[in-house]
Amino acid sequence: MDFAAELVEQNRLFAELALAADPDADVTTCPGWTLRQLVTHMGRGHRWAATITGERSQVVIDPKTVADGKPPADWAGAVDWMAKGAQLILDGVEKAGPDTAVWTFTGPKPSAWWIRRRLHETVIHRADAAIAAGVPFEVKPDVAADCLSEWLGLVAARPAGDDVPLDEGTSLHLHATDDGLTVPGEWILRTADGRITVEHEHTKGTAAVRGKAADLALALLRRLPADHPGLSIVGDAGVLTTWLERTQF
Repeated sequence: MDFAAELVEQNRLFAELALAADPDADVTTCPGWTLRQLVTHMGRGHRWAATITGERSQVVIDPKTVADGKPPADWAGAVDWMAKGAQLILDGVEKAGPDTAVWTFTGPKPSAWWIRRRLHETVIHRADAAIAAGVPFEVKPDVAADCLSEWLGLVAARPAGDDVPLDEGTSLHLHATDDGLTVPGEWILRTADGRITVEHEHTKGTAAVRGKAADLALALLRRLPADHPGLSIVGDAGVLTTWLERTQF
């Protein structure tokens, strides 16, 4: 997958959706936010990632300090400001060099890590915007499947602790049913030493969830209910309930 091209495309789709929507609409999947606040969050986040990469930063940077971190007052200008942030990330990565290590949530990573991260941040928040605007959300199966993989990687990178999403001895199998996927579409999640492990394999879990990649991604990130008709749950449904209760971040 061309993450850079997809980052630009997803931001274009987000901007197209937002521009036609009410900026004061409540974003129910991000409690307390309006669509205007969501657009601000995205535009500032893009510039934050661009600053980290462009400056080859080895430490976290306060998002409130990044240049051009406040959108224009008019809605069309704010949406355009958000969308242009995608190219700033690509410029930052090019300036740093894609293999140059920079700060990330999960320790030092090549600066290109931020392209994939911001791509999937855009995908999920575009879903939030669609829900707020009351319009259908569609995303290519490959993008949705990689979105889920990327997010599960963040979960797996969390430090060991008592709030691990799966109890010891349980496992969760996810299976995307889309035809023709060119990226992994199966995941088995287990617990080891207080941390989540993620592997791509076809195997039996304590619970299994099947559905289209988009529905799986949206459900695991709590944008769709677990009992959504597009999903099929086999085995101990409590395993999925526990997972969802412990991954609210």
